[in-house]
Amino acid sequence: MQKPTALVIGAGIGGITTAARLAKNGYEVTVLEKESAPGGRANQIVRDGHRFDIGPTLFLMPEIWEETFAALGERMSDHLELKRIDPTYKVHFDDGLQLELTSNIGEMQAQLEKVEKTAFTGFLNYIAEGGKHYKMSVEKFVGRNFYNLFEYFSLGNLPLLFQLKALQKHHANVSKYFKDDRLKAAFTFQNMYLGLSPYDAPATYSLLQYTELAEGVWYPMGGMYAAIQALVKVAEKLGVKFIYNAPVKKMKEERGKISLIITEDGHEFTADIFIGNADLPYIYKELLPKNKEARKLENKLYTCSTIMFYWGVDKEYPQIAHHNVFLGGDYKASFDRIFNDHTLPEMPSFYVHAPARTDSAAAPKGQDTLYVLVPVGHLEARSEQDWEALVDRARATVFNRLAKEMGAHDLKEHIKFEIVYQPKVWKERFNLEKGAAFGLSHNFWQVGYLRPQNRHKEYKNLYFTGASTHPGTGLPIVLLSARLTTERILKEAGTISVQNMVKALAQARA
Repeated sequence: MQKPTALVIGAGIGGITTAARLAKNGYEVTVLEKESAPGGRANQIVRDGHRFDIGPTLFLMPEIWEETFAALGERMSDHLELKRIDPTYKVHFDDGLQLELTSNIGEMQAQLEKVEKTAFTGFLNYIAEGGKHYKMSVEKFVGRNFYNLFEYFSLGNLPLLFQLKALQKHHANVSKYFKDDRLKAAFTFQNMYLGLSPYDAPATYSLLQYTELAEGVWYPMGGMYAAIQALVKVAEKLGVKFIYNAPVKKMKEERGKISLIITEDGHEFTADIFIGNADLPYIYKELLPKNKEARKLENKLYTCSTIMFYWGVDKEYPQIAHHNVFLGGDYKASFDRIFNDHTLPEMPSFYVHAPARTDSAAAPKGQDTLYVLVPVGHLEARSEQDWEALVDRARATVFNRLAKEMGAHDLKEHIKFEIVYQPKVWKERFNLEKGAAFGLSHNFWQVGYLRPQNRHKEYKNLYFTGASTHPGTGLPIVLLSARLTTERILKEAGTISVQNMVKALAQARA
């Protein structure tokens, strides 16, 4: 019996995992990837003995990863060596205050009570709320498909929206637990992992702090890219075929279905079903036949972008921890500049990742590999955006604070090479609409059933997986996206099979 065929566009983590799950369930799967290697935004840069993860650097929610490997007939521990990072990171404020966020309750109590007498009680209650939000979200919200609006707003589901505080803003909610503005910042800046402002993000995202401190922040030896390599290896073992350097040009429609896709070099590929793992707005805008949905997607809210510095350094800076966050200036004004004005704040906040603190293979001996992420507004035609000037200002801010607060006065002189990414690179290299590094945003109107669905409304054999479809952005959430998309494909394939059998029986009787 001939296997059903599936073609996946894009070898990001969503595409790789969906392909592997389908292969495990009897499909013959081909993945087309425009780059020379898999990973998408979770790719890597290797240069002169320095190894950088391009995008995500935090391995969170390990149980979701474990479920993924288990569903593919594997054990995660056979593929990845995980090290727990604790303290999870050092948070530096511009007034000199430093906090080490840690799962050590005694240490957290001592640090928090120095800042605010009642802060530890607030912290315990806040983390408890985050735990509730996390378990409820994974079980009943981000971990399931919604097939229609009535299912999403059903009597059984409506109370969830209130229990998850989906209609409350994260920063306003955290203010119930802490009075000190610096502590409010310390427990909401994590929204930036999703490219969101804590002033706009739902209070549901207190679950992020819970996952970090209770479930842990982990690091796979070899970098986050080791997880991509492991999943590709498993997918290939299941029979998935990967074709690299194969950018897709167009998708052709015939009788209400996608019939084939054409690559830039003119090759044609057919399949029974197609799965888009390129950024969803890009697929609607550039790959599909002309459609109204593309314009609607253009007008939706997008996450912020980032300016990235990848520095190969010929000297070691042991005072820079594995994960470091530097918060600067007026917290609210910073987010307004990023999300309303689509630019760089006057005093930018930033994140520094030094993987060689944990994994010596990330840099040559006696040297360092430094990754710097500076949140910035996405591309906006109506705003004046001089990216060269903004990159220069971001770099100067990082040098100044690392010199002043970390004693890295000579860092500039020891940088062997610098690679810079900014919104234009995110757009051009990864086809991300507006250069928004995390895809579509997550507000009340862009989550759950209200987020672009993981199956096309008109073309019933076209599905989506990745950050801009349900349930959303972030590596573990995209792993859930792969599971949900696969579940939907298998469910609908079963329904179609039954319908075809009924039709065949009816014809036979006639």
